[in-house]
Amino acid sequence: MGNFKEDIARVEAFVFDVDGVMTDGSIIPTPDGDFIRLYYAKDGYALAYALREGYKICIISGGRGEMLRRRLEMLGIKDMYLNCMDKVAAINEFMAANNLNSENVIYMGDDIPDLECMRLVGIPVCPADACMEVIEASRYVSEYNGGKGAVRDIVEQVLRAQGNWAKNMKGVLGVPSR
Repeated sequence: MGNFKEDIARVEAFVFDVDGVMTDGSIIPTPDGDFIRLYYAKDGYALAYALREGYKICIISGGRGEMLRRRLEMLGIKDMYLNCMDKVAAINEFMAANNLNSENVIYMGDDIPDLECMRLVGIPVCPADACMEVIEASRYVSEYNGGKGAVRDIVEQVLRAQGNWAKNMKGVLGVPSR
């Protein structure tokens, strides 16, 4: 573990929690047992862009629901562990399946259930409004809250450090902007 900027230049994969990281933590239960969550479009863009650039992205969340699954699929995320009660087993499975060096993995969490996973990776990070224990365990605390740009912040920093942000000025689908 060295300098943060040097370390993010080696990142191969991102792992994110959902509620409190990709959202502000608010949920609205629906009569059918699903949940409505509010997502920040710029976070979604950054995730889809990173996937297109070849980065591995995994979602590990205790959250559940078909609407959550559909949102992640719309972004192109294939590695997801939802309604997950053993986040450590999930992250270990993801890293093994993708032959990842844990030192080159970022985990962004916001609350107590994320702490064990944060200790397993080289670059634990969190949103500005994470609980104090998570902030103390993080190498980087975004200036943005969960669901308000924290995901975009860390993805953009990594891709910029590796020269992959806004590469060729192409959007998510690889089409040049006009």
